[in-house]
Amino acid sequence: MPIPTNRHKEHRKPKIGLFGLGLEAYWPQFHTMKARVEKNIAEVEARLRTLPCEVANFGQVDNDSSALEAGLFFCREAVDLIVCYLVSYGTSDLALRVIQRRRAPVLVLSLQPTAALDYENANTEDMLVYCSSCGVPEISNVFARARIDFNLVSGVLDRSHPAGEKAWKQVESWVGAARVAHNLQTSRFGYLGHAYPGMLDMYADFTAHQIQFGSHVEMVEMCDLNHRLKQVGEAEVQDRLNEVRRQFVIAEESPADPLATAPSPEQLTWSTRVACAMEKLMDDLQLDGFTSYYRGFDNEAYESLGASLILGGTLLTGRGIPCAGEGDLKNCFTMYMMELMGAGGAFAEFYAMDANEQFMLIAHDGPGNFAISDSKPTLRGLGVFHGKRGTGVSVEFRVKLGPVTILGMAQNAEGRLKLIVAEGESIEGPVLRIGNTCSRIDFHRPPADFIQDWTRHGPTHHFALGIGHLSGKIEYVAKLMNLELAKV
Repeated sequence: MPIPTNRHKEHRKPKIGLFGLGLEAYWPQFHTMKARVEKNIAEVEARLRTLPCEVANFGQVDNDSSALEAGLFFCREAVDLIVCYLVSYGTSDLALRVIQRRRAPVLVLSLQPTAALDYENANTEDMLVYCSSCGVPEISNVFARARIDFNLVSGVLDRSHPAGEKAWKQVESWVGAARVAHNLQTSRFGYLGHAYPGMLDMYADFTAHQIQFGSHVEMVEMCDLNHRLKQVGEAEVQDRLNEVRRQFVIAEESPADPLATAPSPEQLTWSTRVACAMEKLMDDLQLDGFTSYYRGFDNEAYESLGASLILGGTLLTGRGIPCAGEGDLKNCFTMYMMELMGAGGAFAEFYAMDANEQFMLIAHDGPGNFAISDSKPTLRGLGVFHGKRGTGVSVEFRVKLGPVTILGMAQNAEGRLKLIVAEGESIEGPVLRIGNTCSRIDFHRPPADFIQDWTRHGPTHHFALGIGHLSGKIEYVAKLMNLELAKV
């Protein structure tokens, strides 16, 4: 499915700090050992550089002065994740000295060069090059006492061995989690208007979001969008309208719902003009995500503007800037997390259960996502946005068939934000044709049982729907960012 021709947003890369932990006392005793372990450090660096990240390699830490220097180096480099590679045995005080200077998440690699020593021919130096497992318990003890959370990947440096392949897949997952965390910590989200009145689960705690994620929430006024609307030229509208006609199916009247009609030329042109203004707003404010709800009144200008954000939100979401409706900031965050994991992330909620065929109908009126649509999305004109004021153009599409994940975010009684995740399958079959996103999702259990299991964790009623089974990746992100995670 093609994404919009306007440039897809480039997400920021995390910076990984790498050092090898060894012991200076070994080098004069075993004359080739230092060169051997430094070669292994270089190999780890080379592997990391194949991943979507930047690497700041300090090199060998083997005494107190180098440990202090490494800590300062990682501070200067502002690394997002520190990788401590155990090249041999190294004392825990050196590891602690490094980590204490830059309080970033820590990944310890205990990767011996190959699957096993050559027992008949190996000497003491060979044993020391392979003895990364020796220092892991000591480091874990000291880090626990220092209240430093760390994660461990143990295995083999040689990726041709199954133990090496497994270990490097874990490393890739940790780097991917660092990418999500880095982008969240440096992100800017726009919040226009307010939450839908009375939806208490969605009311946003901007302070909690900045404390736990580091994200900035930019408060946006409707006049900010209206100002950009006045800057949109006719040629720009026509170019984007041509693009919309290429990317969407322009629907006729729905055979099922008289409220879902063919969008009028006036509706299409107006929604396209608003879409151009929204893009200017995103670029001017350098936003990574956007959520909005504006009620308006009696067909006044701002009501018309607030009711015409769906097309622009769909184009932006396809560009990599997720847009959530009804002022749901928490859901915009989960959509952005899905986007960063390459899973799309669509604005969604439960519509209904099908107790005959055992699936949940998941849908929403609002922005779609080109990345996960199973075909060209459809544009319909809606005479009513149910529960909302105004009329306009809406998007209808279904998620690609196959594995999917839903990711919700809620706030617990202590005020902490938490994640809730479940995996399922997008399955074939008819869906509603009412101008909404709509998919059949099978969670491999009776839908009534699933709803009971899901709601046990206190979710909000919205969530992000993405392609692929992602609970493992999300678990890595939750650990890296110290987030509570409930898996359903």
